[in-house]
Amino acid sequence: MKAHGTVHKYGDNIDTDVIIPARYLNTADHKELASHCMEDIDKEFLHRVKEGDIMVGQANFGCGSSREHAPIAIKASGISCVIAATFARIFYRNAIDIGLAILECPEASEKIQGGDEVEVDFDTGVITNLTRNETYQAHPFPDFIKKIISAGGLLNSLKK
Repeated sequence: MKAHGTVHKYGDNIDTDVIIPARYLNTADHKELASHCMEDIDKEFLHRVKEGDIMVGQANFGCGSSREHAPIAIKASGISCVIAATFARIFYRNAIDIGLAILECPEASEKIQGGDEVEVDFDTGVITNLTRNETYQAHPFPDFIKKIISAGGLLNSLKK
């Protein structure tokens, strides 16, 4: 499994209320959630994001509430992978549950910049920054997580 796209970069402590503001939580429609993703801190995100792009955050990405709306909004916006130095544990679990690929890699989080072109190999954990000609090593997914992500989430993997 691989991801390849342009990076949208954010800082530390990006909480779930920033990812999808609470005022939009009255819907379960994935595309509606995606249409408001990151709007309070990055008004241009939805105009720039393309299918397959990659989001990079720094420490404690996804902190805040335990709602699944946040990783759903990110995935439905077209983001194929989120890379961060660290993730809030409940966000990490929710992302895997809905089939959003996420990788912890402090070096990549620090060195990758917004607009960089990045490729991620989930089998090896190698993150390649094609813009800067650098590679970073994250822990690859265990096989059971690869199956969940490739199935599009935990429920879909259980159905298979």
